[in-house]
Amino acid sequence: MAVVFVLGYLAIALEHPLRVNKAASAILTGSIVWSILLLGREYIFPDPELSDHHVLIHGLLEHLGEIASILFFLMGAMTIVELVDVHEGFRVITDRITSTNKVKLLWIICIITFFFSAALDNLTTAIVMCALLRKLIKDKETLWVFAGMVIISANAGGAWSPIGDVTTIMLWIGGQVTTVNIIGKLFVPSLVCMILPLLWMSRILKGDVERPEVVRSKAHHGAEVANWERNVIFGLGLGALLFVPVFKTITHLPPFMGVMLGLGVLWIVTEMIHVRHGVDERGGLMVTAVLRRIDMPSVLFFLGILVAVAGLQQAGHLTLLAEGLDSALGDVYLINGAIGVLSSIVDNVPLVAAAMGMYPMTQFPADHLFWELLALCAGTGGSLLIIGSAAGVAAMGILHIDFIWYIKKMTLPAAIGYFGGMATFWLMWH
Repeated sequence: MAVVFVLGYLAIALEHPLRVNKAASAILTGSIVWSILLLGREYIFPDPELSDHHVLIHGLLEHLGEIASILFFLMGAMTIVELVDVHEGFRVITDRITSTNKVKLLWIICIITFFFSAALDNLTTAIVMCALLRKLIKDKETLWVFAGMVIISANAGGAWSPIGDVTTIMLWIGGQVTTVNIIGKLFVPSLVCMILPLLWMSRILKGDVERPEVVRSKAHHGAEVANWERNVIFGLGLGALLFVPVFKTITHLPPFMGVMLGLGVLWIVTEMIHVRHGVDERGGLMVTAVLRRIDMPSVLFFLGILVAVAGLQQAGHLTLLAEGLDSALGDVYLINGAIGVLSSIVDNVPLVAAAMGMYPMTQFPADHLFWELLALCAGTGGSLLIIGSAAGVAAMGILHIDFIWYIKKMTLPAAIGYFGGMATFWLMWH
């Protein structure tokens, strides 16, 4: 299973040289990993406690339920963002960002992303900011650099907020961290995780950005978007995304339900706004048309990666990995540092779940530095590789960023920020 996962990972990394879409490699990897697990437990290495066919299928369906909630959240958020985009709603922001200087613009984008991620979450923030970047930057190389910094900033901003990253949410709900403490302890280290890469990129970027030409979409079929319509859709779209954490806190339902609620409201509002237009006129402005713009290969890529990681988790590989780190390293900082680096390769959720299971709160009570450092490392370590975080996967799909390019251009500044954040935490709280 591990060999298949590594080979699949290499196929994803070498997408362009192999000329095989990363989604194909990901779903093939996920399918083979679970097939090996099932056949191995049933026939090759039978274990009375583990080989029951129904137990494995039940485990797969449990994991699929968690994965589906992420995918539906992703699709719902992408649809809301595309709906705002097709109504030119992002002009509310882009018209106010007048600077074309690359360095100044990069700092503006990253600071907005950092705080936006804490209020929403890193995945939603990455989707919104990538849509915004497409309106601000024409050159592909510059666009990818800005997107890489958005990934780093979104993950850093999500680490210090109890609702900013799924791993921090897990620790918050589990009682390992409390709201005021996690904000107080991690805000400065998280800020350093963003500032250091920003300083690194600021000395490299030169000149001004070239804005893309504003071309009116043919999909509108002649239907003009009035200023009040643009503002209403932008306000409702942003409000729907901001309402998701509030909805989750009130109802305790998964976040994708909050996104679906917001999308449903937007769908009805757009139908009512465009009722005066004929079907031919309003076609491109409707949710039914916007849904066709969703990048389904990216969704399938996400599905394949998460299914493959779930297979490793079901087989116990990730728990063994966490136990191996504990026995080999022993030190709190080394363990969490290694978990953060590994979270850029495999999903940080099962790694954090394994750590939560290994260390009872009698050993590390609530608000112990172990849990705070775990939130920081698991949240920001995923920036080292583009598929190491939900924000990175979303940006990769929306802007078609190359895996190898990210390693060459963004892994070093991300690593500088990651280890700088850990060092800051140690200096402040050790």
